[in-house]
Amino acid sequence: MQRLLLFSLFIFGLFSFDLLAAQNNDPSASRPYLSIAKQIIETALSHGQAYEMLEELTLDIGPRLSGSPEAAAAVAWGRQTMLKLGFDNVHLQEVMVPHWVRGPVETARVINSSIVGTAELTVCALGGSVGTPELGIIGEVVEVQSLEEVQFLGKAIRGKIIFYNRPMNPGLVNTFAAYGGAVNQRSRGAIEAAKVGAVAVLVRSMTTRLDQVPHTGAMRYEENVTQIPAAAISTIDANFLSDLIKQEGKVEVNLRLSCRTLPDVPSANVVGEITGSEIPEEVIVLGGHLDSWDKGHGAHDDGAGCVQSIEALRLLKSLGLKPKRTLRAVLFMNEENGARGGKTYAEYVEKHGPKHIAAIESDRGGFTPGGFSVKADSGIVESFSDWEYLFQAMAADKIIPGFGGVDINPLAEKFGIPTIGLLVESHRYFDYHHSDHDTFDKVNERELELGAAAMAILAYVIAMEGVPD
Repeated sequence: MQRLLLFSLFIFGLFSFDLLAAQNNDPSASRPYLSIAKQIIETALSHGQAYEMLEELTLDIGPRLSGSPEAAAAVAWGRQTMLKLGFDNVHLQEVMVPHWVRGPVETARVINSSIVGTAELTVCALGGSVGTPELGIIGEVVEVQSLEEVQFLGKAIRGKIIFYNRPMNPGLVNTFAAYGGAVNQRSRGAIEAAKVGAVAVLVRSMTTRLDQVPHTGAMRYEENVTQIPAAAISTIDANFLSDLIKQEGKVEVNLRLSCRTLPDVPSANVVGEITGSEIPEEVIVLGGHLDSWDKGHGAHDDGAGCVQSIEALRLLKSLGLKPKRTLRAVLFMNEENGARGGKTYAEYVEKHGPKHIAAIESDRGGFTPGGFSVKADSGIVESFSDWEYLFQAMAADKIIPGFGGVDINPLAEKFGIPTIGLLVESHRYFDYHHSDHDTFDKVNERELELGAAAMAILAYVIAMEGVPD
C-alpha cells in the first residue's frame, strides 16, 4: 500500500511538472493577445477584402479631388460599404471644402532658343494655383535652389519665371524626410516669388524618380501678396531646362494654365464603428482620407488608408471579437488641399464628444507595414512598444516616436491623445505620389491586407487595455 501511495505521488509530481512546463512554454501566458494577432493576420491574408474595396473605390470611382463629382460618389460609396458590413452608427459629417478645378490647358514650352528653338515641357498645375491669361505668360526663367535664394535675388527677379529646382535628397533612407526637405518650394514658392515681382513659378516634381510624369500637390497664397500661377515640371524636363539655362544663359518659357477656384461646396466625412462592449463611451479612431488629387486613381494616397481602416473593423467583426471600447472608422475629406475634414471632426468631438483616447491613421501608401510612429509622451510610446511582439510575424514590430497623421493631428492638439501613424516601406511611395502613376495596379494585395491587419491588432489591444496615464 505504501509503495502504491509513493508511486501515485511520483506520477502526480511528474504530471504537475509537465503542466507547469507547458504553462511556462505557453506564449499566451506571458504574451497576451498573441493568438488573436495570429488569427487576424491569417484571416487578412486568406480572406481579406481591402483589395476588393480598393478596386471599387479607385477603378469604379477614380480620383476624388475635393468638391468633384467623384468625391461625392466616394462619400456615398463609403457610407454604403459600412452599412453593408454591418457597422454601427454609420453617418456622414458635413464638411465645407474648396473646389479647385484643373481645367483642360496645361502647357509649357521653351521659345526662341538658339539651341533647341521651341521645346515642349511636361508640366501640371499645382493644386490651388490661379490660371494664366488665355495666351499664357512669357518670361525669362531664373533657376534657384531655395526660398532664401529668391529673397536674396530680390528685385532682379521682377517680371521673370522662377524655377525651383532643389531635388529631394536621394541620399536619405527615409523618403518622407527627403520630401520634407524639399516640399517648401512647392507650398510657398509662389508666395516668395511674387513678393519680389516674379510672374510665375515652375517647381521640380517632388519625387526621386527620373521620368516625364509631373507630380502635383498643394501650394498656398498669402493675403496681400499677388497670386501668380504655379506648375510642377517633370524631373526629366527639370534637368533639361537646367542644362539649357547653363548652356544658353537666357531661356524663355511660355506657360499656359486654365485652372481656377470655384466657391466652396458641401462634402462629408464618413463615419462607422463597432460599439464597445463594456466602455462604449471611449473611442479609438482608425482613419484615412477619402479625397485624392485628380491624377492617377488616388490608390496609395489615400484609397489604401481608407480601405484599411474599414477592413480593420471588418476583420474584428468577422472573428467575433468584441472590443471593450468603441472602434470608429473615419474616412476624412479634404486632406490634400485644406485638411478641413480632420479639423471639422475634432471640432465636433470637442463640442459633442464622445471621449477619444487614441487615433490611428494610414496615409503613407498601401505598402508592406513596418510598424507605427506614435505622437505622445515618451512613457506612452514605451508602453505601446510592449506590444511589439504582436507584429513580429509580419516584421511590423517597430514602434517609435513620430508623427501620427494630418487628419488625426487636430485630435492630438485639442485633447493631447496619442496619435499613431502606420509605418510602411517607403522607397516607392514618392514614385507615385500625386501623379498619374498612383494607380490601382501599383498596390500589392498582400501588402495592403497586412497593413489592415496591423491596424486591427493595435486598435483591438488599445480597445481592450486602454492607454496608460
